[in-house]
Amino acid sequence: MPIVDMPLEELKTYQGTNPRPDDLDSFWEVALTEMRETDPEVTLLPSDFQAPFADCFDLFFTGVRGARIHAKYIRPTNIETPHPAVLQFHGYSGNSGAWCDKLGYVGLGASVAAMDCRGQAGQSEDTGGVKGNTLRGHIIRGLDDTPENLLFRHIFLDTAQLARIVMSFPEVAKDRVGAMGGSQGGGLTLACASLEPGIKRLAPVYPFLSDYKRVWEMDLSLHAYEELRTFFRMFDPRHEREQEIFTRLGYIDVQHLTERIRGEVMIGVGLMDEICPPSTQFAAYNKIKAPKKMILYPDFGHEALPDFGDATFQFMAGL
Repeated sequence: MPIVDMPLEELKTYQGTNPRPDDLDSFWEVALTEMRETDPEVTLLPSDFQAPFADCFDLFFTGVRGARIHAKYIRPTNIETPHPAVLQFHGYSGNSGAWCDKLGYVGLGASVAAMDCRGQAGQSEDTGGVKGNTLRGHIIRGLDDTPENLLFRHIFLDTAQLARIVMSFPEVAKDRVGAMGGSQGGGLTLACASLEPGIKRLAPVYPFLSDYKRVWEMDLSLHAYEELRTFFRMFDPRHEREQEIFTRLGYIDVQHLTERIRGEVMIGVGLMDEICPPSTQFAAYNKIKAPKKMILYPDFGHEALPDFGDATFQFMAGL
């Protein structure tokens, strides 16, 4: 098999390269306190899209820093309550996707909540307010400000807040909630279950937002991670701040959060992935202490992984 990363046996024990900030745990406790003290002001508006066996809503809530966050929320009709729910997170720069894509899980008897990441292609707000560069991408948004203003800090908190909101709905069994997503959505699935450990099952696919320094060292700061290269070229061309910058990125590096996960994990990984290198995914996976399994695709990269969607559906059917 061709190798784009380290050999599989090394991947199985790899623990990551990007620095972990010394105050990471207190950083996230303060962040979660801010989230809990934010009145979500939840609004459910009937959507223009409806299905004969489901009620479809545009869900809005207030996230940290006052941003109104949007999610598609669909609940089955004529189903015993409380019932399970599935949270869905989308890829980088995208949105929550089509309503009809979620109906399979509704047919399973689960409610579905699919979030739009703030400032990307959906309806969620980005309230801004950071110092420094905002060009090219969200990983570096707030990187020249305090860590508390990193945009992905807020997006990670949005995922946890959405989970708490859905768990509070009377039709949802709060101990039967799953999360899923690919690429950025995979990273957000890990972040969500790390910050809201009540998530029972999670199915990330080739998660993004992990082990930034490893991506840099592999010379793969291209495509989804291109903004790292842009940032250094524009603001630290001699890499005099390299350690500081990667340490700050460590606050929003999902590999440093995954030991908090308590739910059961099923992850899909393509060993030919040059967008989110396998080692960055293993760095996050290897720190998970909860029950877990990895489904490997030796000849696949950052693309559709055959049958993983079906495996995810059956996995979530066990909620």
